[in-house]
Amino acid sequence: MSNELLILFSFLLFMGIFAGVGIASMRVKQDTTDDYLVAGRGMHPALAALSAVSTWNSGYMFIGFIGFIFVQGYSAIWIALVSTIGQLVAWIWLYKYIQKEGNERNLRSLSSLVSSKIGAPEAKLAAVLSVFFLAFYAAAQLTAGGVALNSMLKWPETIGILIGFVLVVAYCYAGGIRASIWTDAAQSTVMIIGSTILCLVAIGKVGGLGGLHDKLNVIDSDLVNIYPSGLALGATLWVVAFFLGGLGVAGQPQVVSRVMTLKDDSDRKQAMVWFFVWQTPFIALMFLIGLACRAIFNGIIAPEDAQTGLPELAQSLNPILGGVILASIFAATMSTADSQVLACTAAITDDIKPEWNQDHGKTKMVTLAIAALATGISLVGQLFTGFGDSVFVLVVFAVYGLGGIFIPLILIRMMGYEPDSKHSISMMVAALLGVLVWTIALVLSDNGDWPGGIFPSVPGIGAAFAVHFAFCFRHEKDDARSNPFGRYSMPTRKIIAVATASLLCFVVVIESSYSIFSPEEEVSESGNAGYQLNYSVIQSIKTETLTIGNGESVSVNFEVPETSNAVISVSLFISYGETANEGVTTACDEVFTTPDFSDANGPHDTVNDSPSSTTNCDGSDQLMASVITNSNLSIWAENGTGEYSLNGTDKELNEIRESMGDSFRMQGFYSSEIAVDTNHPIPGFNDPGETITITWISLTFSPEEVKLAL
Repeated sequence: MSNELLILFSFLLFMGIFAGVGIASMRVKQDTTDDYLVAGRGMHPALAALSAVSTWNSGYMFIGFIGFIFVQGYSAIWIALVSTIGQLVAWIWLYKYIQKEGNERNLRSLSSLVSSKIGAPEAKLAAVLSVFFLAFYAAAQLTAGGVALNSMLKWPETIGILIGFVLVVAYCYAGGIRASIWTDAAQSTVMIIGSTILCLVAIGKVGGLGGLHDKLNVIDSDLVNIYPSGLALGATLWVVAFFLGGLGVAGQPQVVSRVMTLKDDSDRKQAMVWFFVWQTPFIALMFLIGLACRAIFNGIIAPEDAQTGLPELAQSLNPILGGVILASIFAATMSTADSQVLACTAAITDDIKPEWNQDHGKTKMVTLAIAALATGISLVGQLFTGFGDSVFVLVVFAVYGLGGIFIPLILIRMMGYEPDSKHSISMMVAALLGVLVWTIALVLSDNGDWPGGIFPSVPGIGAAFAVHFAFCFRHEKDDARSNPFGRYSMPTRKIIAVATASLLCFVVVIESSYSIFSPEEEVSESGNAGYQLNYSVIQSIKTETLTIGNGESVSVNFEVPETSNAVISVSLFISYGETANEGVTTACDEVFTTPDFSDANGPHDTVNDSPSSTTNCDGSDQLMASVITNSNLSIWAENGTGEYSLNGTDKELNEIRESMGDSFRMQGFYSSEIAVDTNHPIPGFNDPGETITITWISLTFSPEEVKLAL
């Protein structure tokens, strides 16, 4: 049995197990909307916590986060550590308030929490924005599932997305949030076990932690620096953005819904312990796997395809284990997507259309509509490379958008401030505009990065609080609404001075460490910047001479083996001279070629494989078919074969070396049928055929390591 079939078998087996767990939950469910959306507020803390881990991570962690680490290297540790601190703060304080309010007011959605009453204008807007961002979030999960299936089983991503849609609807219809939590818990267990195995394998492949560091340092010294280069707005806001992103977990309706399934504060505390006991090692494993993927697949996986790193690594495992990893990725993404779909359902039925909140049939129809919307976004997103097809970017957009909208309102309400509808709506609109403007700047940026490297949590939350303080300033001093801190008194000058001094110390420490440890920004992208790349251009030729009779066809082929370096082009030439001009015509015989390059890896940038013919029999080489794998590399072949050197920056030369080493797109067999027509149809005039020389020519690059120029 082939590896692909074993992976598929294992994948289907574990998907069946996960489905069985979800079906089992139906035995204890109640056919009510409350049970469908909040599991009757009686979920076990461990199950709710493991579900929160799976829901929070899923496709983002397996696909998007791995890709981020692949590109960023050591500096990605900041998002792991600082966002975890933000999550801890959310669990200790914000979730306490959310769980208490949810139980006392019998709330089932986060959008209801930011208003004094269900169905208020601000609740309706919060619900609309929840649906907007969660639809993108769910789309990211479906995209992640498609990426995983494409990488491991070579299925089109659209097929994976459509399969995901079917599973999401099935999960939701089976048992609502209860089925989602049960399957999430099972998947969390498989995720941590599979990730541990994968991490051990990956670290073993690179020679341990020391070997991993050395390999990354050779690839690009920036990868082993704890700071990235080029933070135009400084490191402070860059770090703060990650903290706000972690804090923003309390603004994620699909995670908050898990907290709302808990009975009391004691359950919340237990769930918090379970969450971090499970979440922390999982993040550490993903971090190491992401670094190992860069070391293993450097020059094989391009940075723009970095999110395929973990699925590609999983294929190096035993096919059964590879199938388990694939099932974990796919099932986790789907269960997260269904959580987001259910959160959207709660927002719509409780706040946008409260008259539906006890209509179980309409609730399920809303679920189906939201799932279809997310699927549509995922499918359309495949057309917008760098944003719509990037799991990481989609997740960041959704997470930080939701955090910007909900966290400021939750914080001020937790402090006892009761904003009116106009106040709340203005804060949400400001946060939305901040996130959208920042995201548009990302789309328009030349380097495909957020402005200053800062995620949109900063402009989103910053804009919301700016509006809050502006509203408070407009009120009379004797009005309770003039105090932006609610039931807490305005800070004294002493407190303000201490807070300012503490903030300045924090900024000084961060910025000083950044100035000391950050890699020097490249000042030039060309010319001699102190580094040198040596490379060779080698021409490989395969020639054979065949005698082909009139009306006959002969198959010829050329192989690019797996051991080849960067093969930039493969070309087919033929040459012949007329050998039988006796008869009524001296016209050259006609030679036909029918190329077939379907057995060679692709895609190729330029392909000339159409059937063609020639009657040029002067003995010169005639180009009949060709393939160019990467047109951007053609410049390096302009000087012909030989040994060459390039000078430039460390970064740019390593990028060139990686491109030169990108050979996987050319491997395989190139073939063609050669046929002859002698053009002597009159009997008695002998022209049996032609002697034809077939020549295959390939250009291959062999780059060395980038070194300091002598």
